[in-house]
Amino acid sequence: MTELKSMNLNHNKLSGSLSDLFGKLTKLTKMDLSYNSISGSLPQGLKSLSSLSKLHIQNNQFTGSINVLADLELDDLNVANNQFNGWIPDELKDIKNLETGGNSWSTGSAPPPPPGQKAKPHTRKSDKESGKSGLGIGAIAGILLGVLLLLGVIIALLSRRKRSSPSSHFLEEDKFSRRQPFTPLASQELSSSVRANMQEEFRAAEKHLQTSSSMALKRLNSERHKSFNEKELKNAPPSDHLKSFNDKEFANPMKQSSSVKVDHYPLADLQNATGNFASSRLLGEGSIGRVYMAKYPDGKVLAVQKIDSSFFQDGQCTEFTEIVGKISNLHHPNIAEVIGYCSEQGQNMLIFEYFRNGSLYEFLHVSDDFSKPLTWNTRVRIALGAARALEYLHEVCSPSCLHRNIRTSNIVLDAELNSRLCECGMAMFHQRSSKNLDAGYTAPECTKPSAYTSKSDVYSFGVVMLELLTGRKPFDSSKPRLEQCLVEWASPQLHDLDALEQMADPALRGLYPPKSLSRFANVTALCVQSEPEFRPQMSEVVRLVQKSNMSQRGDDDDY
Repeated sequence: MTELKSMNLNHNKLSGSLSDLFGKLTKLTKMDLSYNSISGSLPQGLKSLSSLSKLHIQNNQFTGSINVLADLELDDLNVANNQFNGWIPDELKDIKNLETGGNSWSTGSAPPPPPGQKAKPHTRKSDKESGKSGLGIGAIAGILLGVLLLLGVIIALLSRRKRSSPSSHFLEEDKFSRRQPFTPLASQELSSSVRANMQEEFRAAEKHLQTSSSMALKRLNSERHKSFNEKELKNAPPSDHLKSFNDKEFANPMKQSSSVKVDHYPLADLQNATGNFASSRLLGEGSIGRVYMAKYPDGKVLAVQKIDSSFFQDGQCTEFTEIVGKISNLHHPNIAEVIGYCSEQGQNMLIFEYFRNGSLYEFLHVSDDFSKPLTWNTRVRIALGAARALEYLHEVCSPSCLHRNIRTSNIVLDAELNSRLCECGMAMFHQRSSKNLDAGYTAPECTKPSAYTSKSDVYSFGVVMLELLTGRKPFDSSKPRLEQCLVEWASPQLHDLDALEQMADPALRGLYPPKSLSRFANVTALCVQSEPEFRPQMSEVVRLVQKSNMSQRGDDDDY
């Protein structure tokens, strides 16, 4: 056992916590425990894995910090989609292949070390190797002096250039800008690395994965491939044990002071950055208002949402800043967070990060030369991220926060195709609006705004899951009459495996594990039930979606 060099236990439905038994595995170079349900904090014994270069523990339920990994000489680390919190150690930030999304990391600067404890220097393997060159103190001092002189010359030249041509740093207008449903999204760009990963995932899905050995950890279930149904939902553990986020900083965002915690952007600056809100900068338009692209001379690009003036009488600056204060308290890895606001001259605006990969709507429903297929695993990951965001709003925020506008155009994708839910904390606007949700997303009970509950959000999320499953729009008048409403057409077929495979999005080209497809469909069926009391809470949806893509060892249809 002490000679073990590689350990691969992914997709084994392992649960429980890791015991501190790694001290003797000093020759272990690769360890993969991903896609299980292992919980608890990382054991201190991991520090002893001095030869470890690759560690994959993504898609589990680990908690606490990852500080125990700081001194390992890792080249490949993936801790995504767990429940880690705290700060990412500086020692890990230079790792070539690092994935940390889907956790509850703290923002801002890390706290200083305890009194009497010196901060460790930020060095990695390459730094240590370069330290062997043996340069003398005099040589180093000479090099530093030369570098400082060179920097002074460069700074002087740059400042002179900046004064002579103030507008030369503006980006060119996006070639593919067009009017779309509201979302702080943007262009049709997709990084070549992400596109290559998606293509590789498609190719990999065509091959049968080799299964791995088992581990002495308790399994989640004794029954293999059990379907999700109402009975299972009723017997599920209490929701307190199912929540994806337990960090105290998330516990009470809406009860905190409503003072604004984001920057105020001057109206004049926003007018300059958006070309005075030119139509060529228009990204989308929805029930709340229009969204524009703002481009700054330093290359920064933001999304600016102009709130429709009809929501406020005479501007009502005070009420708007109160709303911004509440929205600015919402923090979650799967939420498109507000980063600024403007309230001047009767105009009220919210500022968001600009997402170049656009919205889920574009990926699923825009068919052109720039269309990009989403693999099955990516679709499940997108659904899981959006579900976690809704779980945070419904069950972590206090008081609970409804969304009221769940749809694919309000789910944007970041550079790694992780989902970010937009318009969080803006339910008060939708409650005042005379416009309803887009056709196909509205739950049957929502005949009037007062009837809207968290279970109505769950229904709309179920429609999004149907779109991911089928590639169809929630309502499509171009289809035959009986197929125009997606929920009505799909619901009777969600438990029929043969019909389900016929319903699956043709863009998937049949590359999906049938059992995963079936489990995903079962969760969807629970969400779109006509009676709200039978729909699950979002914490349960998170658990079931995460479980839907877990493969069983030894099956011939794992991909």
